[in-house]
Amino acid sequence: MPNSETPVLSVRGLRKSFAVHHLGSLIPAFADVTFDLFAGDFMLLRGPNGVGKSTLLRALYRSYLPGGGQAILASSRGPVDLVRAADVDIAWLRRHDIGFVTQFLTARPRVSAEDLVAEPLRAAGAEPAQARGEARHWLEVFGVKPALWPAYPTTFSGGEQQKVNLARALIRPRRLLLLDEPTASLDASARAALVARLAQLRAEGVAMIGVFHHPEDVLHLVTKELALSPHAEASLEDLMTEQI
Repeated sequence: MPNSETPVLSVRGLRKSFAVHHLGSLIPAFADVTFDLFAGDFMLLRGPNGVGKSTLLRALYRSYLPGGGQAILASSRGPVDLVRAADVDIAWLRRHDIGFVTQFLTARPRVSAEDLVAEPLRAAGAEPAQARGEARHWLEVFGVKPALWPAYPTTFSGGEQQKVNLARALIRPRRLLLLDEPTASLDASARAALVARLAQLRAEGVAMIGVFHHPEDVLHLVTKELALSPHAEASLEDLMTEQI
């Protein structure tokens, strides 16, 4: 199993709260999150609903700006603090080093399923025919019918959209993969295909952090767990720099 002495991701004291200005208070999502994640690690996030598991993933992906702490990613360009990196650097990391899988597909109108899935390979320099062939392979693996490959995912059911979403997100290995309830709307066969792909990526050294609706599906892949717990409310005066 790939594992080096340098973590893929080193998190120290990470926190996030949401300001409620008309109440003059903060709603804490999580605080003082600290962990190291190495190549091939699979970390399962646990905790009750509303404790901040999905928010933590979005903070690491920088959909939300963390309120403090550090999250040092060993990127292909060298170490980067995800808390303080410029937006242009975050955009580059999303294209090359960080993958994010949610239960919701953001599909552009009039782009076919096969072209949408092929885009990460095209962005990495693959030839169009090669990228489309690989995209069709993964669409088939996740159970999308061939008749739907040239169709627009915006017309698909929620379950079929999620299969397209998974094929796109997992077609190319990344250094860090964030998984936010990826099995929520999948049937049993698609869930099995997802778990098999995650096992393959882990064996290739991809570091993963995930929240799962069916955690029993991935327990055999888990190398560590992080349990989040609720925190007390804070005043705006205490953390004036907190942002959404």
